[in-house]
Amino acid sequence: MEAILTISIFIFSYFFLITEKGNRALVACAGGSLMLFAGIIDLDMAFFRYIDWHTIALLFSMMILVSVSSQSGMFEYVAVKAAQIVRGKPISLLIMFSVLTAVGSAFLNNVTTVLLVAPIIFTLTGILGMSAVPFLIAIVMASNIGGTATLIGDPPNLMIGQAVSHLTFNDFIVHLGPPVVLIFIVVMAGLAFYYKGEFQTNQNNMAQKKLMEINAASYIKNKSVLIKSVFVLFLTVTAFIAQPMLQVELTAIAMGGALLLLFLTHEESNVEEVFKQVEWVTIFFFIGLFMLVGGLEESGLIEEMARSLIYYTGGDVPQTSLLILWVSGIVSGFVDNIPFVAAMIPVILEFESYGIGHLEPLWWALALGACLGGNATIIGATANVIVAGLAAKANQGFSYYEFFKVGAPTALVSFLISTIYLYVRYLMFY
Repeated sequence: MEAILTISIFIFSYFFLITEKGNRALVACAGGSLMLFAGIIDLDMAFFRYIDWHTIALLFSMMILVSVSSQSGMFEYVAVKAAQIVRGKPISLLIMFSVLTAVGSAFLNNVTTVLLVAPIIFTLTGILGMSAVPFLIAIVMASNIGGTATLIGDPPNLMIGQAVSHLTFNDFIVHLGPPVVLIFIVVMAGLAFYYKGEFQTNQNNMAQKKLMEINAASYIKNKSVLIKSVFVLFLTVTAFIAQPMLQVELTAIAMGGALLLLFLTHEESNVEEVFKQVEWVTIFFFIGLFMLVGGLEESGLIEEMARSLIYYTGGDVPQTSLLILWVSGIVSGFVDNIPFVAAMIPVILEFESYGIGHLEPLWWALALGACLGGNATIIGATANVIVAGLAAKANQGFSYYEFFKVGAPTALVSFLISTIYLYVRYLMFY
């Protein structure tokens, strides 16, 4: 009876999350609360066993770092300067913004990066007299691809990194960086070719001249905060890379960076505004989600899912890895990848109890599938939904089908490259 009640709460909650009926943080927390009220988990289990406070603290700390940095005008300055370097040429501009978004998504967080880049695109395309849609779709693709490369880039990687303690920041770069770079190059070449005709009909020399006359430095709101932000961000990322030698938790490094930046800038930046800019909806969404998945685990349903997967693949790691890649990729194309990964992590961890070792290929398969699958549809990842909403508000909206025409081939190409990469690097001689 408990199992039926648990799965009913889980499906009911996921239905509202998938269909986006209501605030997702409210839905997730309501589902988690139902697990508590039904007695499936208790408060101690929720707070001390299932809610991963390391993930919450790391996510919160990165949001603080980006929030303070954004008050300096740093991101606007970089974007305008980049546009001027390529002299406002549409294809070069698309590639330049995609590169900036991919790099920003890898080292800041893809949701935060698109929130910073999208408004700048509206401004620049307005000056150039072009549609913002190709650029918006390009930065969505770039954000999901770039975010795949690091532990902190995309929420699924953050969750995997916290669940598997021996995987370091550098491990994610070393193992996921190569396919990400290749996928990014292939996808950007495809987008440049796809939008080439549209850009040729929108060349405007006068507008490009106007762009070149903009003083990029005028976007810098506070030079002192800018210098301090760059210093602390550099220090934090360097500490992430050196983490195996420092023997300090990633969460502690991120928290230290956030506190240091707040301390250095408390007289110049508006601390209350910094905390207002934190994505509290995302924070509470994670808390509710951990409780929902905790209920599944406590009822034994996670163990049953693991048994079914092992039974289907016979415990064969190569077959299981590729299955996880494609299933997670396809599902993440139509369902927000965060809930799916939250449900899959304990399933893969359960494999250890069946004596199956060397699970790293499974983790890389899950990361690649979940992060890259988000490009398939407009609802596949949080960054997609955010950009689509911003586009609609700016009267530059695009339809589900318009996005799907670009997103589905992008996701398919990404899966094919990832399949070849996983097989050659990890599975060929397994």
